[in-house]
Amino acid sequence: MRNGCATDPLEQEACACLAGAYEALGDDRRALPLYKRSTALRDSLFGQANATIITRIEMDHDFEQQQLADSLTEAKRRVEVEMQHQAEVAEEREARNIALFSGVAILALAGGLWSRLRYMRRSRARIQRERDRSDQLLLNILPGPVAQELKDNGSAQARDFEYVTILFSDFKGFTQISETMSAQELVGELHACFMAFDGIITARGIEKIKTIGDAYMCAGGLPDPSTSNPAEVVHAALEMQAFMEARKKESEAAGKPAFQMRIGLHTGPVVAGIVGMKKFAYDMWGDTVNIASRMESCGEAGKVNISEATYALVNMAKVVKEGKEVPAFTFEPRGKVQAKGKGELEMYFVEHGVEK
Repeated sequence: MRNGCATDPLEQEACACLAGAYEALGDDRRALPLYKRSTALRDSLFGQANATIITRIEMDHDFEQQQLADSLTEAKRRVEVEMQHQAEVAEEREARNIALFSGVAILALAGGLWSRLRYMRRSRARIQRERDRSDQLLLNILPGPVAQELKDNGSAQARDFEYVTILFSDFKGFTQISETMSAQELVGELHACFMAFDGIITARGIEKIKTIGDAYMCAGGLPDPSTSNPAEVVHAALEMQAFMEARKKESEAAGKPAFQMRIGLHTGPVVAGIVGMKKFAYDMWGDTVNIASRMESCGEAGKVNISEATYALVNMAKVVKEGKEVPAFTFEPRGKVQAKGKGELEMYFVEHGVEK
């Protein structure tokens, strides 16, 4: 046997063999100690084996625990990383959604504002068109300055004018000729003539006052005295007669009845303005209006009859024609003519007019 090797398996086997041999020889005294020694060694070896197993189990357990702890730590780290990633993704998604929503909201707002702007522009344009139409209708009734005063103040003051040249026209034999025409033909003929007259006087800055039946009335020198002068009104009268002469030839060529017209002019002071609140019209008052009417009624068809006052203002008018200064008008003195309610008045036919 070897001393100090109590846990040596060889010693345990040797003791067991010797114990068995002595027992076989019947030497129990020697076999018993060896048997005990073998048993002790066996128990020692078993204990060492158990200790080794237990140690191994403990080591394996510790290793597994460490691995589990490491796994849990790694899993926790991964969870934290995943959670952080998800948080970042959610934050990015939220930011993207906010940006998208903001963009859509801005586009919707911009679209709404643009639509509103277009609506406002169309509304303003429509309102402006209606205002322009109303202004034009008002200007067809009233002179520009009077219309503006009426719009600004709700009323317009009547004014005195020192020199106004009034033109009256009337169709000779209107009642008899109108009886040979239908109502539509009559109105159409009046409309054509008055439209032509409107164009003539508008081009010369003369203000249309009114029409009464077949009578046409206009005036120069108001509401702004600088817009026209007596000579312009005389030229307009000659132009109106020229139009009527041309239309008479056309009507006769077509076998239709034709109108002939008298025109009378007078210059003097008047009061002009509007009166009333409904269907108001610009009109003039004063003896000048009456005398101008007498000039028309005392005239002849196809002629322009003027008063002495108008003659005094235009008979010296000159124009330059082909480098020479010539009279603007030629006249036929009529002498004193009896005028209803006015006695005898000096009158003149304007035979011809010359313009630049």
